[in-house]
Amino acid sequence: MEVVPAVDIMRGKVARLLRGDPRFVTSYEYLGNPVRLARRWEEEGARTIHVVDLDAALGLGDNVGAIEKIIESVRVSVQVGGGIRSLNQARTLLGKGATRVVLGSLTFDEPSSLQALLRQFGEDRVVVALDNLDGMVVVRGWKASADVSVDDAVVEFSKLGAKLFLVTSVVRDGTLSGPDLETLARLCRQGVSVIAAGGIRSLEDIAALKRLGVREVVVGKALYEGLLSLREALRLGRHDP
Repeated sequence: MEVVPAVDIMRGKVARLLRGDPRFVTSYEYLGNPVRLARRWEEEGARTIHVVDLDAALGLGDNVGAIEKIIESVRVSVQVGGGIRSLNQARTLLGKGATRVVLGSLTFDEPSSLQALLRQFGEDRVVVALDNLDGMVVVRGWKASADVSVDDAVVEFSKLGAKLFLVTSVVRDGTLSGPDLETLARLCRQGVSVIAAGGIRSLEDIAALKRLGVREVVVGKALYEGLLSLREALRLGRHDP
């Protein structure tokens, strides 16, 4: 299992929201700018970095310039998500060197765009985001319901060729309250590749997710707050105890 550190960007700076709510934003400027933080994660051993454009996700602008600088500045894979709401946007990011794009609203609004990207770039470069609240998927910066359960969405998009699913518990995101093991376990049993996010706080959480069979786990706030060592988390994820 791979541990993937996050770089969350808002107004060009590293920041974190509580449950995706812009009223509750914490600045992490002391960690350096987004490029510096991405380089730090690379130096500490990350093979993939998860970059989120919070402004784009919330419809408040974008941080495309900062994201492109990150892609140019590191040698490891960069997975980009947040507010990618058109086929052209996704193609542009992949064309500029993003290893993967994470798509939420677009997959529900235009399933044909998902299929087009899968055909053009392959199943390893497109991730379907299943941000969920009480088992139901939410879209548009977590403001609207997609009127479909996480389980049904996995079935639906698997039929279209998707293989990678980023599953985020909205109520746990940014809370350090532990991951939603029940939902994640159920999805892992369906045989799809699950990338887990939301609430991860400790090495114990990493170990629990590994036991479930999660493919990757995205960690943000626990790293920003110094509660978790990336080197130790990577070692635990990659090696048998």
